Amino acid sequence: MEAPNTPDPTDRQVSRQTVLRAALAVGVGVALPVGLVSATPALARTASATPPLTPMCDDGDDPTPPQMEGPYFTPNSPQRTSLVEPGMPGTRLTITGFVFGLSCQPLANVLLDFWQCDAGGIYDNTGYRLRGHQFTNAQGAYSLSTIVPGLYPGRTRHVHVKVQAPGRPILTTQLYFPGEPGNGSDPIYDPRLLMTVRTVGDARAAEFDYVLNVPGSTDPPGDGTWAEGTSYAAGDRVTYAGRDYVCLQAHTALPGWEPPSAPALWRAA
Repeated sequence: MEAPNTPDPTDRQVSRQTVLRAALAVGVGVALPVGLVSATPALARTASATPPLTPMCDDGDDPTPPQMEGPYFTPNSPQRTSLVEPGMPGTRLTITGFVFGLSCQPLANVLLDFWQCDAGGIYDNTGYRLRGHQFTNAQGAYSLSTIVPGLYPGRTRHVHVKVQAPGRPILTTQLYFPGEPGNGSDPIYDPRLLMTVRTVGDARAAEFDYVLNVPGSTDPPGDGTWAEGTSYAAGDRVTYAGRDYVCLQAHTALPGWEPPSAPALWRAA
């Protein structure tokens, strides 16, 4: 199987989330930015200094485009960050990145559900081979260990994914590899969904950042008692935007889980 080609990183336009991910990787606080970006991408794995940030999120950080689900999605995949099993053939692949909202701020606890075909181009439709989900960490980062997928008939090389911030709609899309001969003939292929891929020894390392259609602020109105970070038990009562709510199941409140947005967690009293 021919492995994906490695792109020239200078061919990709610098976007604000690329710079933000570099700041996150070196532990820099993501506050309101100042300054301008340079002409060379600041990759999270190579950043060694505090990068300057652009003053506005208007440099192409549009929401990641959706794509068709395809016929082979299976719900209820296991939670795991590695899809590789002992003895599994194929070139090892690591996909890493961040999930951002429209304000270019990283989003924590975002669900990412991945599935793909094996090295021979075959999907497991009876079990969960090469299927799994995970959640972004507090910095909005994710990391997936898998293999380079084979070629499914009629398609270029790709990985499927569903992405969902807490209390928000699901983004279903696909990720693509640069330099694939099938990219030009696949009617579904979208260059906006190209990963950055490089060779690391006998393996491949890919990067892709998602931007979700999540507003810049999910802070609740100031007149309620619901509060992000609070642990609630079933039966607890809160107020939010002038209404009373009863907790349905124990949880710790996260952005996007405000009572009106989380009917599985809250019901109006």
